[in-house]
Amino acid sequence: MSSPLDLTGPEERTERTEAQVPADSAEHLSEHETPSRAAQAPSEPPFDADAAEDDGFDDDDDTEDAGPEVSDEILAATEALKAAEAEDAQAAAEAGDEAEEPEAVILEPEPEPAANEPELQAPTTTRTGEPAEIDPDEMDPDALKVVLRLHQHGHQAYLVGGCVRDLLLGKKPKDFDVATSAHPGEVRAIFRNCRLIGRRFRLAHVYFKGGKIVEVSTFRANPTELEPAAAEEGQSGEDLLITHDNVFGTAQQDARRRDFTINGLFYDASEGRVIDYVRGRRDLDERFIRTIGDPEIRMREDPVRILRAVRFAAKLDLDIESRTYAAMEGAVEDLPRCAPARLLEETFRLIRGGVSAPALKLLAALDALKILLPPVDAYLRENGKEGEKTFYAFAQALDKRVAAGEVLDDAILLAALLVPISRAQPPVEESQDEGRASVSRVIEDLLAGFVESARLPRRIAERCRMLLLMQRTLSGERRRKTGAFRRHPLFNEALAVYAMTVEATGEGREALEAWQAGEVPPPRAGASNGADADGPRRKRRRRRRRRSGSGSGEGGGAGASSGSDAGEG
Repeated sequence: MSSPLDLTGPEERTERTEAQVPADSAEHLSEHETPSRAAQAPSEPPFDADAAEDDGFDDDDDTEDAGPEVSDEILAATEALKAAEAEDAQAAAEAGDEAEEPEAVILEPEPEPAANEPELQAPTTTRTGEPAEIDPDEMDPDALKVVLRLHQHGHQAYLVGGCVRDLLLGKKPKDFDVATSAHPGEVRAIFRNCRLIGRRFRLAHVYFKGGKIVEVSTFRANPTELEPAAAEEGQSGEDLLITHDNVFGTAQQDARRRDFTINGLFYDASEGRVIDYVRGRRDLDERFIRTIGDPEIRMREDPVRILRAVRFAAKLDLDIESRTYAAMEGAVEDLPRCAPARLLEETFRLIRGGVSAPALKLLAALDALKILLPPVDAYLRENGKEGEKTFYAFAQALDKRVAAGEVLDDAILLAALLVPISRAQPPVEESQDEGRASVSRVIEDLLAGFVESARLPRRIAERCRMLLLMQRTLSGERRRKTGAFRRHPLFNEALAVYAMTVEATGEGREALEAWQAGEVPPPRAGASNGADADGPRRKRRRRRRRRSGSGSGEGGGAGASSGSDAGEG
């Protein structure tokens, strides 16, 4: 069967330059957290598929320089990847960034204070003389500038959310966000290095040196807590799913609309104190994750909160409060109602954070994997305890690399988790229209679904698919002859996935060391030469150069023609 992701076949090969396009970011959550962009693929040299097929190597059995060849399916997948990257680039160019203003971004830093302007500095003590609850030296200086400048212009402004939570837990925040009573236009008027973004809710991005951005949001209210006359249309009856949350509010309303108490803490840098409207300090001290308000209602309002609770529990080593956990179990059935792009982005956040093993275990216990990663759920159910042991060994190997600081492309992250499924299910040896092998059908369907409904860039899906195909050659399951395989642009990424396989299973270490040393490991016993199931692979002879001035011109021409036909076959 043919893969729904295949865009071109071997006969349609062209020499296009690969275009790198950042992954689509998901829509802003009601919890006000900007989704991170998928890691961009590193720049890769162009790969000439035709040169890989015929690069001067002799494929006869007695060839001494015999290294793995790029197999037919990898060649075709390479062309599909090129087409996908070109399509992503064209789509991005046509769509543009509609969420942002057409104005050019002013990237210059904030000017120094004028002579008559007081210096902006956070106090180290409170008004009562006690030490500030968070040391100003632990905060981002540019975020402090934003908060204090807004205070200077008569607005309320606080550090909010994850940065306050992490600082109180003694962890280093990934970023610092600001919430204020100032409306977006007022923020832009105060900061000349500011740009407004967002469709559903306008946010201000304040730019600083090095491309750093401090995100500033205006206080919002939870639409379910508004008066009936002011509530948004569509929020009626028993349907609690929030579809609109672009309503300005007060600081207290903004705290209460957030998902969990540990994320509802504000920090007033001008006074050196934590503002706690939702008893988040108590839950931090008790190391609990608890929803703000009725957990049944809050989970039904936005079921993506299930994934966020799982991520915080795994990342911060916190327990989920019992009523909140019970509400999560009940709201799993509502996950399909959420935008697929948001679900996929939150799933990738779990994997990118270096806590995929504990997070996926918790999602499996909640019975959420059947919605988020159906092939993984099926694999765990079909293979029992042994399957669980193998799969989570792969997840732990992936987490180890992320924790070590390795920056891994989303395609590598996804491929590493799908390797166990790929190994357990035989590939589709021939597709109906291309006549080439592919990965297992469940993986093909998963990747196609992510592209079609969850806005996964096609290049990420094709890269993941190709990395899985290349594992068969790296493991010695497929035996090939020329050195073109090693020169493939994704060879290093495929080898990184194979290294995780070796770490998870303990198998193939000698082959890995050989690849890493620049050698070609011997094929496994019974390894395939890329032959079809019905017969041996056709041998391709080296092209012969036509010799001029010889008496056997016709014979030379025939030989050249024969060699050419054999090479194309």
